[in-house]
This record gives sequence, C-alpha cells and structure tokens, in this order.
Amino acid sequence: MSGDTAVIIPAANEADRIAATVKAAAALPGVDLVVVVDDGSRDRTGRVARAAGARVVRHSRNRGKAAAMETGAEAVRLLDEDATPRHLLFLDADLGETASAAAPLIEPVRASKADMTIAVFTTRVRLGGHGLVVRLSREGIRRATGSEFAQPLNGQRCLTRAAFEAARPLAHGFGVETALTIDLLRKAYRVTEVEVDMAHRATGTDWRAQLHRAIQLRDVARALATRDPLITENLNKFHPKR
Repeated sequence: MSGDTAVIIPAANEADRIAATVKAAAALPGVDLVVVVDDGSRDRTGRVARAAGARVVRHSRNRGKAAAMETGAEAVRLLDEDATPRHLLFLDADLGETASAAAPLIEPVRASKADMTIAVFTTRVRLGGHGLVVRLSREGIRRATGSEFAQPLNGQRCLTRAAFEAARPLAHGFGVETALTIDLLRKAYRVTEVEVDMAHRATGTDWRAQLHRAIQLRDVARALATRDPLITENLNKFHPKR
C-alpha cells in the first residue's frame, strides 16, 4: 500500500518514550511520514525522535497541545505540496509500543466511512480525578450536538485534511479535542469512535498531576463556553466541592 497517512506527535519532555512511539507509528500500514513537534522540551525529546526516524519541528518554548497539532499539520501540508493531501493521524508521545495498535483509527477514514475517528482505549488505567474533566467534555458535546462519546478527551484521532481545515483555528490547549468534535459535527462531518488496544502512562495524583487536571478543566470549559453560552450556566456543577 502506498503511503496516504501522516502521523503527527506533539511531544514535550518525552525522551524516555518517544523513540518507541515513533517506531511503532512508522510501521503502521499506509504511514509514510511521522512528524514530531517538540513543544519546547527541556530534555532530548527532539534528538531522540529524529534518531528514531521522525521529522522533527521544534517550538522554542512550550506553546501547548493545540499549537503543536497545528504546527505538525502545517509541516505535513508543506511536504505534500501538490500531491493528494495525506490523512492526519494524531498520536500522543507517551503511547510507546502500543502506538502499533492505531491502524483501526485510519481504516474508516481511508475507506471514506468517517471524516474523523476517535480512539476508545480497551485498556483503562486509573486516572486519579481525570473523570471530572471527561464528564464536562462529554456533557458539553452532548448539549452542543446531541451526540455522546465514551472517551471525548482521547487525543488519538485520524481525520482527513479537509476535516482538519474545517475545524481551524483549533481551540486552545487541552480544549482542542472537545472543540474538534463539536465543530466537525456541527458542520456535518462524520465522527465515530473506534476501539483500540492502546494505553497511556498512568496519571499520578501528586500536585503536578492535579495542576495538569486543573489546566485541562479550564481549557475544556473555555472551549465549551465559546461554543454554547448555555453551557456556561451549568459549569459550576462540574467543579469539585471545596
């Protein structure tokens, strides 16, 4: 099969896992390009990714996930030039060898049965409070579109170039997945979830993990608030009790 899919991996300080993720992604059927966006890493993420076979684009400072996704997509567009635009498969940097299970995400897009697929991990890990943000995203998407998704925050997604362009500009930071889903559904693009046997590094419960979840909650709330004013009236019930 000739290559028709590019993998884009936003990465920040993932030197320990990025090589395994890149190699697994590069071996996926139909993938002929892996782009790692080194989002201001303080470690050797970029160098390790390049040694593993990825094309690397670097942000001099951390600009967040959405900005990294846009940078990666632009790099692919420039490489495509006048050729048929590749499909875009976004994968998280910490998937490691489990990135090899991403093929089912590509297949419905390649077969023109979906414009965007969202991964549903069959292997779940305890996420220490992450469920609060998931509930906010799930309820917000349901209110805005009438559709429900099991794992609305999952960043493992494949979409056509046309769908990606239709969703630009992307929502800020960790609100990007929620906003992508709402924006594409509202524009009548076909979005479906696909089960895959993939797994992240487990989220901790220390103060850094709690800060991460607070930022994620803020970004998702902002993305929803700009898409449905009625949602802002109900955000308080999703905040943890003080």
